[in-house]
Amino acid sequence: MNEIFLDTETTGLSYKDGHKIVEIACIETSDLIATGKTFHKFINPKRNVPDEAFKIHGFSTEFLSDKKTFDQIADEFLEFVRGKKIIIHNASFDLGFLNGELNSINKKELIEKRFVIDSLEIARNKYPGTSNSLDALCKKFNIDLSKRTKHNALLDCELLREVYINLLDVKEPKFNLSSINLEKGAVKNNNYNKRILKISNEEIKLHKDFLKKEIKKNFY
Repeated sequence: MNEIFLDTETTGLSYKDGHKIVEIACIETSDLIATGKTFHKFINPKRNVPDEAFKIHGFSTEFLSDKKTFDQIADEFLEFVRGKKIIIHNASFDLGFLNGELNSINKKELIEKRFVIDSLEIARNKYPGTSNSLDALCKKFNIDLSKRTKHNALLDCELLREVYINLLDVKEPKFNLSSINLEKGAVKNNNYNKRILKISNEEIKLHKDFLKKEIKKNFY
């Protein structure tokens, strides 16, 4: 099963208070290696963006006014995440908004809980009593934050992937070399342009005589 790293940006802290999603981003991975497939949409929330939210993500009411609404991108989003494990930092926040948006257009809630991994819960269990925000974890694991001048869902998905790898104590996934055929004779036809030189008996005798002289000179 492939994984999806998911993040959203919103107009506020709670869907129940009338706030809406303004950005959704998903990065697909296979065994935590990016497949190159992403889902990224800015969304018209059909309401104003409060100053507090604008300071966090930088998406203004004007910027979002000509973007598609959630109902226009919902099917594409659901198709992208269907049947995949979803990894979210502070999952209750993002799922609260996503399920609220889906319910408002009479669509089934996003996913079963068994398919959701909350990286915040993992971090709290591993590092109790410390800050486990995405920023704090990036600093803990020496992950570059220089590009994160504002909250951005797509960038945060990539940062979360790096954080999650460190939380699991696994090395960054590498190329799979298991398919290379290393059986005896598999490369016998390769031409490495190596020239094999044969040493003559006379050269061997001269070398032995040289060694004898050096030994006598240094030890007798």
